[in-house]
Amino acid sequence: MSIDAEQFWRALKSRGYDFFAGVPDSTFGTAYKSMLNDPDIRFVPAVREDVALGVASAAYFGGRKGGVIMQNSGIGNIVNPLTSFSLIYKVPALLVVGWRGYGGPPNDAPEHWVMGAKSTDIFDLLGIPCEVLEPDDLEGPLDRLLSEIDDQQIPGALMVRAGVLK
Repeated sequence: MSIDAEQFWRALKSRGYDFFAGVPDSTFGTAYKSMLNDPDIRFVPAVREDVALGVASAAYFGGRKGGVIMQNSGIGNIVNPLTSFSLIYKVPALLVVGWRGYGGPPNDAPEHWVMGAKSTDIFDLLGIPCEVLEPDDLEGPLDRLLSEIDDQQIPGALMVRAGVLK
């Protein structure tokens, strides 16, 4: 079971998220292409995740809800901007994170195992709300996370395992 990519983007757009920056990730598969082809979504490609967070933050200051599309290997690239900017100045952003290495061996390549096991722990350590997108429940995790982002005015992470979005 999986969530249809167009349904996923419709759900985000209906909640005001139509501006994203990011680094491509194969975890999202056709969902990434679906986003690129959606005329209602503005996507700015970025060379790194910290740059994407900066672009999404600029969208917030321009009156829009911004999001970052990234792979969990890029969490290391955004720790400093999250802690020294986003959390300090209360700049919300939705981090849509492809969860490589989920489940450890043999589910993914070895270079993803450590970060796969530690991704949610890192967000927890930073005080960043985190939800896992489940193939049979789009609305629940999304609404819980967006509520925390709105209430606290901080970033929040939506973890997406391979195959959950089709």
